[in-house]
Amino acid sequence: MGRILLTGASGFIAAHCLAAFLEKGHFVRFTVRSQLKADQILDAKENEKYRGQLEAVIVPDIAADDAYKDALDDTLDGVIHTASPFHMNFTDPQELLGPAMRGTDGLLKAIANLAPNVKRVVITSSFAAMIDPSKGNWPGHTYAEEDWNPVTMEQALTGDKITTYRASKTFAEREAWNFVRQEKTPKVEFDLVTLCPPMVYGPIVNAQTLSSLNTSNERMWKFLNGEVKQIEPMSNPLWVDVRDLAAAHLAAYEIPAAGGNRFFIVADEFYSNQDIADAFRKARSPFSQWRPTAD
Repeated sequence: MGRILLTGASGFIAAHCLAAFLEKGHFVRFTVRSQLKADQILDAKENEKYRGQLEAVIVPDIAADDAYKDALDDTLDGVIHTASPFHMNFTDPQELLGPAMRGTDGLLKAIANLAPNVKRVVITSSFAAMIDPSKGNWPGHTYAEEDWNPVTMEQALTGDKITTYRASKTFAEREAWNFVRQEKTPKVEFDLVTLCPPMVYGPIVNAQTLSSLNTSNERMWKFLNGEVKQIEPMSNPLWVDVRDLAAAHLAAYEIPAAGGNRFFIVADEFYSNQDIADAFRKARSPFSQWRPTAD
C-alpha cells in the first residue's frame, strides 16, 4: 500500500478522502492547523482501527515559508492537496488569493526538494476554475476539462467576493500546472492530477459545532433554521456527492493513467433550491415549520 500526505485533513472534503484512503489500506500522514484538530481526528471512533496508518503534522499557515518542512520526506509516494480557503469571510482579496496561490506553489516546491519519491500529486481544484461567469449558464455549451475561467488579477482584486474566490481557485490551479510543465527537472519526478468539482454536498465528518459547518452544509442549515425565507432560482445547478469526490481522489492517486490530467467531477443530474426544500419537508424534521416556500 501507499504512503501519502493529505493536507487540510479537517476539511469537509479531506475528511472523506481520509476515510477512503484508510479503508484501502494506505498510510496517511495528514496536516491540520492545530493540535486540537489533530487530536479530534486521531481520537475519532471511526479511526480507532486505523491508528497504525495515521500520523499528524501541524501546519498553522499553509502560505508560510517552509510550511511543509516537517510533513514531507522520502518515505512518501503521493500527496493529496485539499488545503485551500473556501469562505467569504474576508475584507481584503489577498486574504484569500495569497494562501491559495502561495500554499499550492510552496507545497509543490517543497515536494520537489524534500520528497523525492513522490510520484503523484492530486490537487482539489474547483469548477470555479472552469466556469466563464460572463456566459451565465451558457445554453448550448457543455463544460469540459479544457475550459478555464478567464478571470484576471484586476478582476480578482476589484470584483465581488465570488469573483475573488473563483480567481483564487483558478490562479492556484494554473500555478500548479505551470510548475510541473516549466519546472520539470531531475528534482521534479512527480506528475499532477487536478479535480474540479462544483458545489459539494454530503454528510459531515469533522464539524463540532454549527459555526464550524463547511459552506455547503451551512447553506443547508440556513434552509432549516429559517434564514432562507423564500426559494430563489439557482444560478448554478451542478453538484457532486462528497463521497463520490473522495473516491475520485483515491482513483486519481491509484490509477497510473490519471497522471497529467484534469477531471471535472460532477453528478449526472441537476439540483435546485426547490429540491433542497422538498427533501427537508419529506424528511419531516423538527424544523418543518421553518421550510421556505416558492411563494
